[in-house]
Amino acid sequence: MTRATPAKLEIRNATTADIPGILALTRKTYRNVENYTSGMIRGHINNYPDGVFVALYEGEVVGYCAASRIDEEVALAPHDWESITGNGFGSRHDPTGDWLYGYEMVVASKQRGLRIGKRLYDARRMLVERLDLKGIVFGARMPNFRRSIARVSGPADYVEKVVEGELRDPTIGFQIANGFRPIGVLPDYLPEDKPSGGHAAHMVWRNPYVDPDEPPTHRVPRDIESVRLATVQLQARAVADFEEFMRNVEYFVDVASNYRADFVVFPELFTLSLLSFEPHDLTPAQALDKLTGWRKPLVDRLSDMALSYNVNIIGGSHPTYTDDGEIQNVAYVCLRDGSVHAQEKIHPTPDEAYWWKIKGGDGVDVIQTDCGPIGVLICYDSEFPELARRLVDEGARMIFIPFCTDSRQGYMRVRYCAQARAIENQCFVVMSGNVGNLPGVENMDIQYAQSCILTPCDFPFARDGIAAEASENIETLTIADVNLADLTWARAEGTVRNLNDRRFDLYRIDWTQSPRGEQQMPIGHGHEKKGPGGG
Repeated sequence: MTRATPAKLEIRNATTADIPGILALTRKTYRNVENYTSGMIRGHINNYPDGVFVALYEGEVVGYCAASRIDEEVALAPHDWESITGNGFGSRHDPTGDWLYGYEMVVASKQRGLRIGKRLYDARRMLVERLDLKGIVFGARMPNFRRSIARVSGPADYVEKVVEGELRDPTIGFQIANGFRPIGVLPDYLPEDKPSGGHAAHMVWRNPYVDPDEPPTHRVPRDIESVRLATVQLQARAVADFEEFMRNVEYFVDVASNYRADFVVFPELFTLSLLSFEPHDLTPAQALDKLTGWRKPLVDRLSDMALSYNVNIIGGSHPTYTDDGEIQNVAYVCLRDGSVHAQEKIHPTPDEAYWWKIKGGDGVDVIQTDCGPIGVLICYDSEFPELARRLVDEGARMIFIPFCTDSRQGYMRVRYCAQARAIENQCFVVMSGNVGNLPGVENMDIQYAQSCILTPCDFPFARDGIAAEASENIETLTIADVNLADLTWARAEGTVRNLNDRRFDLYRIDWTQSPRGEQQMPIGHGHEKKGPGGG
């Protein structure tokens, strides 16, 4: 009797668990040039998981390709790599697009004899045929262009001579052998690609099973992808000890769980109640020392609750000393799978910076949950639109805003900005704030809040863009169901389409810092690749 052995080579859709392997592959391939960040790869996968593939050989990532659906008017018109990819995040994906646009293909050099590039192209073809798309399109490198420049009149002439066999180009030749044909040249497609002179061949493969003259009929179905959100408007109250504080927190976790909520959100600085049982007034430095001591037991208990109550907990925020000695205002996100994530506040307010010496964090990234990627912006961070756009580019469809405001003016600043973030990013936004006061505790003299769950303003969503909101300044739990599929529909077919209508040819956000602890790796496009590549 013969026994089967495990497959050595596997081609499948990429997951976020593959990101370290993908980054390791691109680091080896793109030497001495700009590369991807983990957030960009996360964006590729979250924005269009069906279009992203990995090749694994004996468990190691040896090939990676990423693509998104793009409307023909955009895909076949002049463009550059930055604009067609949404600055490298794959955020230009259009669910109704009739072409598959390939914007990354990389294969480990030592495995090129296994025809991994061809296998990845075949995976793309199968996707196109299954979805009845018109074909595949991309910008291909021309790595021999610069060395042949004396023999041609320009990039278009170079491509023509390669097609006719008068010149050899390893990349274009590989793609022609795989059924692709050039339809022109994309000038200044990738200025960093010096061997190609910054240009690219505009390559297409047409789906033989689709009539090119038939108008596209791709529509986004009005599916149901329901998520139940709960936001806690928490009363600041004195407690006798840590256990009493956690019982107050657990009460709301229990209620949210009883209502089968997927997420429950607590306010910014909700843990300052832990200073109420100190026998003496504390300086800001002393208060932070005390709060830092509560960080581990707090996170442990929140994580245990997330598991036992089967609900994802956005743990407000907790000021603490970090390992590098800085004081940060940190949101701890405890998921019901037992994982714990931390998101630092990026922009401390002037008072936080002066009185508490709080420093801003280094970056924002989405957090993967069982309900899809989410983002957290702590209070003042919601007033900086670049941060929310970064999270949405990485695939976030829900953004949680724990806040702490003392006056109506302060609250309205956060509220108006949160509503703007929901509209401009076509996502759901959840706010959670404190009410009441804590005599003797700094920063908790008075509080003003009206916690809420906000939506974009379009036909599928709640009237006035408010799915639910609490009464002002009253402790309560507010719950609403939202349909994530409505966001997908609105982004593709809504009255306005803020994400797709961005003018990438005019402006971009350039992130110059990576999240804390991650090696800086800007965008990479394979302009030092050898052999098959591009697209």
